[in-house]
Amino acid sequence: MILLGMFLFLQVHAQEDKTGQEESKEHTKTGMATYYARRFEGRRTTSGKRYRRHKLTAAHRTLPFGTIVTVTNLSNGKSVDVEITDRGPFTKRYIIDISEAAAKALGFFRKGQSKVEISYDTKGV
Repeated sequence: MILLGMFLFLQVHAQEDKTGQEESKEHTKTGMATYYARRFEGRRTTSGKRYRRHKLTAAHRTLPFGTIVTVTNLSNGKSVDVEITDRGPFTKRYIIDISEAAAKALGFFRKGQSKVEISYDTKGV
């Protein structure tokens, strides 16, 4: 009887541990990226923050504000982490709009656009 009680207690305890954990999964997508024009400097983004070209920020159509996204330029392998602070791009050609600083860090500021891979963790998203 004591063994049965201990078995049931351990079984219930093990199930509680599994339900308390949030599952984390990393997603990756590949597509084209572009960057904000200078004329947007100082304007409020959809999140309420002001766009600053020297900060590492980005716009994405669906990811929650505050999500950290790793953007990798597929032509040179350079990567940068950006925070989602705005909505866009509003064309299906691009998967993400990044700040000027991020475009410079990725090495495509003068080119205007580049093929990139974006990756982000969905824990808590």
